[in-house]
Amino acid sequence: MRTLLFLLATSLVHADPVPLFDGKTFTGWEGDIGSVWRIEDGAFVAGSLEKKQEKNNFLATEKMYGDFELTLKWKLEGTEGFVNGGVQFRTVRIPNHHEVSGYQADLGKGYDGALYDESRRKKMLAQPTPEVLAKAQKPLGEWNDYRIRAEGKHIQIWLNGVQTADFTETEPNIDLTGIIAVQIHGGATSIVRYKDLMIEELPAN
Repeated sequence: MRTLLFLLATSLVHADPVPLFDGKTFTGWEGDIGSVWRIEDGAFVAGSLEKKQEKNNFLATEKMYGDFELTLKWKLEGTEGFVNGGVQFRTVRIPNHHEVSGYQADLGKGYDGALYDESRRKKMLAQPTPEVLAKAQKPLGEWNDYRIRAEGKHIQIWLNGVQTADFTETEPNIDLTGIIAVQIHGGATSIVRYKDLMIEELPAN
């Protein structure tokens, strides 16, 4: 009986990972669907190798998330400009603006695996050493695995199984909840893809 009660209690605390994206539709997501974002081969896709993306653009969840572990795959390719993307979390859209504000698991040459503060503090919060990045990084145009874990003020990022960021927030009044979003960076001739997005919501820390 005690074992059964323990298992029931554990199941209430730890939810199984669930898909954030069904691979076929934009259900649960909002943004510039059709004009910027499309779905190809089970992935969210934005950009072109024929023309530059005009400005940063974000496809975001309709739901807010606090403590969680998120896994996904991403692929980036490009020929000109700042070839870059990112995975936003604990983020908000800036009213009447194309930008968002919050944490970003950055991606792009030299920025893979880094934690950036988009539009808020506008700075790197944690970044892997060149030695760590060399172990984790794959060539441009290959699929990469991201694992992002946010528990209270503690944020960790793994790139292709290698931990690249371990950051604890020290500033007060930083939101611990928000939307999750995927980004294509403006000013580049590039294509970014995201797929297999799975999230496990964690008990509040």
